[in-house]
Amino acid sequence: QVQLVESGGGLVQAGGSLRLSCAASGRAFSSYLMGWFRVVPDKERELVAAITSGGTISYADSVKGRFTISRDNAKGTVSLELNSLKPEDTAVYHCAGGLRRYDYWGQGTQVTVSS
Repeated sequence: QVQLVESGGGLVQAGGSLRLSCAASGRAFSSYLMGWFRVVPDKERELVAAITSGGTISYADSVKGRFTISRDNAKGTVSLELNSLKPEDTAVYHCAGGLRRYDYWGQGTQVTVSS
């Protein structure tokens, strides 16, 4: 069983930055597809960034140029750098991963951006 634990959320003013981290247990982390999702009440869950085991990266249009995803296979972590934050970025951010799909999920970390 793989466990994912997020950290780094918080309250920040618009235009500010945050760094989210996700620590994964298990030996197969380097083989995992990893992603960051965000959830807002009454809205569809959004995949904001993903990174494959080979390092291919993709972003949602809503965060492109502002967010940066990275992974450290030696440490078993995946991070999300959030810059130029906007109030509409407010959400619970979850990391998720798996060999071919997002089978494992973290509990989420709250990001709140004030205007």
